[in-house]
Amino acid sequence: MPLFGKGAAPAAGEGWEPEAAGGRLAQTAGADPAGVFTSDLSVSEYVLLGEAGFEPLGFVVGSSIYHIGLQVSRWGQNQELRTLTQAMYDARELAMTRMEAEAEQLGADGIVGVQLRLQAYVWGQEVLEFLATGTAVRAKGGNGSHRTPAGRPFTSDLSAQDFFRLLAGGAVPVAFVLGTCVYHIAHQTALQSLRQVGQNQEMAQFTQGIYEARELALSRMQAEATEARAGGIVGVSVAVHNHVWGEHATEFLATGTAIRPLEEAGQAPSSPRPTFTLGLD
Repeated sequence: MPLFGKGAAPAAGEGWEPEAAGGRLAQTAGADPAGVFTSDLSVSEYVLLGEAGFEPLGFVVGSSIYHIGLQVSRWGQNQELRTLTQAMYDARELAMTRMEAEAEQLGADGIVGVQLRLQAYVWGQEVLEFLATGTAVRAKGGNGSHRTPAGRPFTSDLSAQDFFRLLAGGAVPVAFVLGTCVYHIAHQTALQSLRQVGQNQEMAQFTQGIYEARELALSRMQAEATEARAGGIVGVSVAVHNHVWGEHATEFLATGTAIRPLEEAGQAPSSPRPTFTLGLD
């Protein structure tokens, strides 16, 4: 199973790294002891993060505006559009890598609440912005043991509540992992459409195509977790997106957070402290 996005050929301009965030990051808590932290955490999430033994350092961002190319497909055949799949991987990888680079600059142990979004602009229908955001965090009094086995900050799309429960349950995030597949679902011929008029029947060709596309996305997500030396994946979801390629070309995106036991990270599980909170609004 090919692992798209890892070891792919460098795209044009890939060596460029944005410098616009340098001034903002220099004044955040992670880079300046007198600086303030920034985050997209709610008040409840901020409190729980502290109870879990972590402190927020700064809101980190990675972005890549990518032109999505074209690929010819066979009208009546199910098939993966590998050129488009590779483009979706490359663009997301650039965004994620730049977000992680900002976290490294702040000396973070990880990034929580990772969100990976797409943004379209009116000045180009075939141009999409891939945006990765999250809050860089650091373990209080830690020695870097919460980092990945490769020594990099972990990434996780878990909420602060789920992050707290995960630590209390004896595990730690490793990486936000994904698998994608852009797939062309075959068109029906006029004769096929006529044969099913008024009939209850399974659309076998469509079922087979959707199955294959999801399996490719899930298998690639699992491969990323294996490469990250994780023990499992939590919070798996499979989203379906139609972008700019037409109604029969669909992206299947599988995402989740790869985790490993805390013992492997050199940490003992923390004990949860249940708290009753009464809202005042």
